[in-house]
Amino acid sequence: MISVSRLTRTIDTGTHRVEILKGIDLEIPRGQFAAIMGPSGSGKSTLLGLLAGLDSPTSGSIKLDGQEITGLPENELATVRGRTIGFVFQAYNLIPTLTAEENALLPAELLGLGVDYEERGRELLARVGLSDRLDHYPVQLSGGEQQRVALARAFLMRPPILLADEPTGNLDSANGKQILDLLLDLNHREGTTLVLVTHDLELASYSSRRITLKDGVIVSDEYAEPAGGMIADITQNRMA
Repeated sequence: MISVSRLTRTIDTGTHRVEILKGIDLEIPRGQFAAIMGPSGSGKSTLLGLLAGLDSPTSGSIKLDGQEITGLPENELATVRGRTIGFVFQAYNLIPTLTAEENALLPAELLGLGVDYEERGRELLARVGLSDRLDHYPVQLSGGEQQRVALARAFLMRPPILLADEPTGNLDSANGKQILDLLLDLNHREGTTLVLVTHDLELASYSSRRITLKDGVIVSDEYAEPAGGMIADITQNRMA
C-alpha cells in the first residue's frame, strides 16, 4: 500500500544543509496500523508530510497503492491526495467559516462531488457522535469535537490510506482516548491503512507495528500485539 525507497529530505538554510531524512526504506501493507515514533527533530512529521504529498523529497521514491507520487504535477497530486489519502492534523485544521458538516464534506467539494457525499458526511458525523452539531462552527465546538469533525473529513472519501500527525496531542487524556477509539473503529470498519505519528507510548501501544526514527533514519521497526488484545493489523485478510 505504501512503498518508500531511498527517501531523503534536505533543507538548505543558506549557510549549511540540514539532512532531515537520510535514505528511508519502508513498506507498509494494506490495512496495517503503524505508529511512527522518535524524539523531536527525528523526521517523523517530515516523513508523514512526504507520504501525504504535502512536501517533495530531495530524492527517492514514494508509491501509494502502486502509484508513484514523486514528481507528479500539482493538479495530479491533488487528485491523488483527494482520493487516496485522509489526513488528520494535530491542530484540526478546520475552516472557521464552515460548519461541522461543511468541513466534513470539504474533500468531496474540492473534487466537485459534494452532493454525492452529503449522506455519507452526515453518517460519519453521527458515527463520531456529532449528529446534533452539524450546523455548528469550529469556534462553537470543543477541541475533542473539532478533532472528531477532522476524523469524519479524513474518512469521507473512503481513502485507502489515513495519515495522522499527533492526532491526540492537543487533547486531554479522556478526549485523546476517545479519538484513538474512533480511529481504530473507523480503521477496522473501512479497512484503511493507518499511519500515525506520536510521542505517546500508550497510544502507540495500540498499533501492531512501531517504527522509530532518530536523526533521520529508522533505528527500529518492531511488530507487537496491540494493547488490550485489539486487532489493529488486518493485513492477513487484506493482501497488499
